[in-house]
Amino acid sequence: MKFEPTFDSLQQYTCPDWFRDAKFGIWAHWGPQGVPMAGDWYARNMYKPGDPAYEHHLKHYGHPSEFGFKDILPLWTCENFDAQDLMQRYKKAGAKYFTSMGVHHDNFDLWNSKHHKWNAVNIGPKRDIVGEFRDAARDQGLYFGVTEHLERSYNWFNTNKGSDKEGPKAGVPYDGNNPELEDFYFPPHDDTNFQYPLDPPAWWAKQWHDRINDLVDQYDPDLLYTDGAIPFGEVGRSMLAHFYNRNIERRGGKLEAVYNLKSYHESARDHAQPGPALDAEGNPIGGHGDYVEGIGILDLERGGVDRIWPDPWQTDTCVGGWYYKQGLTYKSPQLIVHMLADIVSKNGNLLLNFPGQTDGTLDAECLAILDALADWFAVNGEAIYGTRPWTQYGQGKDFPTGDFAEPDQSPLGDGDYRFVTKGDHTLYAIAMGWPEDGSASGGRTFHLTAVKDRVANVELLGHAGPLEWSQDDNGVKITAPDTKPCDLAYSLKLTLS
Repeated sequence: MKFEPTFDSLQQYTCPDWFRDAKFGIWAHWGPQGVPMAGDWYARNMYKPGDPAYEHHLKHYGHPSEFGFKDILPLWTCENFDAQDLMQRYKKAGAKYFTSMGVHHDNFDLWNSKHHKWNAVNIGPKRDIVGEFRDAARDQGLYFGVTEHLERSYNWFNTNKGSDKEGPKAGVPYDGNNPELEDFYFPPHDDTNFQYPLDPPAWWAKQWHDRINDLVDQYDPDLLYTDGAIPFGEVGRSMLAHFYNRNIERRGGKLEAVYNLKSYHESARDHAQPGPALDAEGNPIGGHGDYVEGIGILDLERGGVDRIWPDPWQTDTCVGGWYYKQGLTYKSPQLIVHMLADIVSKNGNLLLNFPGQTDGTLDAECLAILDALADWFAVNGEAIYGTRPWTQYGQGKDFPTGDFAEPDQSPLGDGDYRFVTKGDHTLYAIAMGWPEDGSASGGRTFHLTAVKDRVANVELLGHAGPLEWSQDDNGVKITAPDTKPCDLAYSLKLTLS
């Protein structure tokens, strides 16, 4: 099989079993934008007077006419970065795949780029970050992915061409106006839209194509993620066909690749909606490229779906912010597990970012979350890995759904369940709370009102003894043992007759 750069050809794609079985991946959304510890989109917002990033930059680094983002790059030192140690932690925490940032909107490649001198081997850590992560993932038996956010750098990063409108530096050009730095900051143009370029020049489409193909060719990822949909028309389709064909060549003629892409149209999960997004007056605002169902795996950023999705899909989110930020509240381990169970019950995967610090380490709270996930997966992994959706995804409350609609810091609770199956006769009911006397479920009882199939046996993962249970027209009732087998959520294993 060989893919061609057409949507008809690309829609011959099928999701590999490894991705459907894996369910949980960890992401290092990491790079020089994390140096200021001031949150996301720093490279864009530091050039926007009035933005908190601009104020932070003035206070800590100086005016962007004198100290620009190019001057942040050498400060990304990564002196304590140990990919092998991190990967061991990620594997223990339950991850079956790992993705590394390849390049963000800041136009800085994290690999030994053949087509762009502004990269991590030449500047900053002077190390091949993608290569080290790739080797560590392979050593730990994890599938390896890379993410690219490059296509909109051309306009997203173009705030560097401005100047202050008022104050002591009014009219003084920011450093992005220096013609000697155009290979990093781009030549002058007027598009500062933060989404897909409104009118991308052919040379930029070609550079994107060459750099992403280089990333694919050098590092042979199992997964490639685009922060948007297919950019640049046939140029983008050519890149995707190349990724699939190289994967087939390197895996004995079998397609084992995963391509994550997004659609931000309201009806995207029901219909294909190619083309740019429009504002209220019908004017294009950039969008994120062409989304067509069936050419890859739908990714929802910080969101979810409201039903069992017919095809595999993925949520990508983070424990806190995309880039490291001091003082940010993190998701609790319980919320993460409840989100995971909800996503898996609807045929999805969870890709979870742990933001690295400037020196390459994780902070203490991230490490504690990883430890809590490790403890939970040690008991409950069989209720996640290799499972498939049941006839209904759950019982009880639901999370908000859609793009950028992930739940707040409130997990689900007693009386809320998510269902998955394995084989023809095993049903897992993941309970989001532990029933207590007087609780919503009525006494110390798990009450599965959704289960009407005849049940032959019930187990609680992590609990060695038999359980008291009964079944009638109102479902299955299981008496909770005196001792919890774990924290966060509890997996009931039902053998169906």
